[in-house]
Amino acid sequence: MVGFGTIINVAGIIIGGILGRVAGRFLSERYQDSLSKACGISVLFIGIAGVLEEMMTVSESQIVSGKSMLIVVCLTLGALTGEFFNLENGIEKFGEWLKIKTGNAKEKSFVEGFVTASLTVCIGAMAIVGSIEDGIFGDYSILATKAVLDLVIVLVMTCSLGKGCAFSAIPVAVFQGTITVLAKFIKPLMAEAALSNLSLIGSILIFCVGINLVWGKKIRVANFLPAIIVAVMVAFLPVGI
Repeated sequence: MVGFGTIINVAGIIIGGILGRVAGRFLSERYQDSLSKACGISVLFIGIAGVLEEMMTVSESQIVSGKSMLIVVCLTLGALTGEFFNLENGIEKFGEWLKIKTGNAKEKSFVEGFVTASLTVCIGAMAIVGSIEDGIFGDYSILATKAVLDLVIVLVMTCSLGKGCAFSAIPVAVFQGTITVLAKFIKPLMAEAALSNLSLIGSILIFCVGINLVWGKKIRVANFLPAIIVAVMVAFLPVGI
């Protein structure tokens, strides 16, 4: 069934949120803080691994790095675009609206949990490639794998950041569902170079989410989201960056 992968993914996030909420009730603030740091460090290394995979190549038995200029161009243009539209503020406002509408007005960390978890589970090549495979071939294996990963991530995040993390299921449903529906139109854009660029920039943004988890909010990650679109566009330039 087309779209089943997104359904599984959303279910995984909700289950992770429920389990995390139950577990969080038995943990003191000290344990919750340590869990938040542990999650942040894990996210940092997930991001680092993705970046190194795309930047490093083996040439004549030597490790060679590249794509430095691509990173500068994508992040610069992405940041300027994101700041112009103030995407971070828009997402936070939606989080505040969701907080009130769901009866969680007294939950102090609701918005932070929602935004942090949403950015973590939405950014990345797995979400896009998995949704395209699901939309065209009905193959939900990639999204099923992502569902397991997201379940664990959201479970840990919910223990420390609260129930707002579970509501990251909403942007995942909208984002991946839209890609699944438009898969036939999006697939031609996902050439190998475009996927590589997307994975690189997406991994950098995931790394930034990890920074915010470990050291507090230092980077407006949502305002860098247009960098992903720039990364895909750059892949089609006649001159490589």
